[in-house]
Amino acid sequence: MKKKLITLLLASSMLVGLLAGCGGKNAEQTTTDALTTAGQTDTQAGTNAVTTAAITEEDTTAEPETTSEPVTYEVIERNGYVNTFDITDYGAVGDGVTDCTAAVQAALDDAGRVEGTVIVPPGKYKVGQLKMYPRTRLEGDSAWNYRADGNSVFILNDPNATCMIDITGAYGCTITGMSLNGGYLGQGIHGVYLNWPEYNGGAEEDTPTIDDCRIGNFTGDGVHLKHIWCFTVRHNMIHHNNGSGVYIDGWDGFVLDNWLSGNLNCGIYGDPWVASVTMTGNRVEWNGKAGIWFKGGDSLTLTGNFFDRSFGPAVKLGDGSTFCDVSITGNMFRRSGCPDWGALDTRYDSSHIYLKNTQNVTVTGNTFKWGTNDDSTGTQSPDYDIYLSASKAVVIANNTMYEGSLKRSIVSFDCTQTVIENNLSHHDEEN
Repeated sequence: MKKKLITLLLASSMLVGLLAGCGGKNAEQTTTDALTTAGQTDTQAGTNAVTTAAITEEDTTAEPETTSEPVTYEVIERNGYVNTFDITDYGAVGDGVTDCTAAVQAALDDAGRVEGTVIVPPGKYKVGQLKMYPRTRLEGDSAWNYRADGNSVFILNDPNATCMIDITGAYGCTITGMSLNGGYLGQGIHGVYLNWPEYNGGAEEDTPTIDDCRIGNFTGDGVHLKHIWCFTVRHNMIHHNNGSGVYIDGWDGFVLDNWLSGNLNCGIYGDPWVASVTMTGNRVEWNGKAGIWFKGGDSLTLTGNFFDRSFGPAVKLGDGSTFCDVSITGNMFRRSGCPDWGALDTRYDSSHIYLKNTQNVTVTGNTFKWGTNDDSTGTQSPDYDIYLSASKAVVIANNTMYEGSLKRSIVSFDCTQTVIENNLSHHDEEN
């Protein structure tokens, strides 16, 4: 491995002088000549060196003012790759037996020094707790499906770990193409983990991206984001965790195109506060307490999601403190509120949507359907399409609820300034 320090001379006088000497040449040729003169990249076979050259150009007029200082970057070259680190070069073996924790962490450490990328070739790598760094990338070969991990797999081997991958303070990091398997080790161990002691704990936006990953079999949450500020979770399968698929306490996030399935608590759980989150195009199914349950917060959009066979409400909002400013539009709700995984918290948890202590909410253009399990076994549910309580300024309109619930479409208690109209239902109630 070679470490290089590349110094970039960013003086404005160099570029001015070069362009001034190019007379009648066209812009494309001028730029090409200037770059060719200023520095050359050695492209001969077997070399990876980058060379720089300083140019002195005589100027017959006044000397331009130079204000820029030299900027120095560290570059790590390993096996012909610059700032890209293959974990197998550090001794990781993807045989599903060897402890690869130290090897993987060494690659992450090197990437952290140069804001680089760690490559995980296909294989099953046993690891303990790992730490990522700002503006680094962990990249595997995804190829996962519903029933099996993908090609690049981390398998937890430490029952005393807090998590598999700690991204606290790893601003702008990305995890992509990985399968993370907790193996149900230990108690309350999370897959991907961010935990600040307070909101805005890092004094800047966290902005992690978790993309195209399969994350499951953890005794805690698949993804645990405590006091998060800015995040993206997209195109993942987050499944069969003993906690929730995703836990959120924070704001400014995107949850897009994910498969959230079979988690014992919720597909997504937020407590005590979730704000400014966009959820679009997710399939949320077969989760224990609810599809999503946000106890308090504001500013939520739920658009174009598919909620299927929740063992509690598909969407539960405000059953802790107030939740306000919500748009629930264009979603499919199917077979929610089933009691078969344990007693429901209340009778009204047998519903597709449960709203309590909410304000400024729109529920429109959604489709609701009752049902049983796939093989026609299990309890038919839910009893209600929408439960609404202690809420203000709520519009429930233009939804299709034909055969959406067993007992009643909409149940409302202690609400003010609500509009409930133009909902199609097979029940005798007016809608």
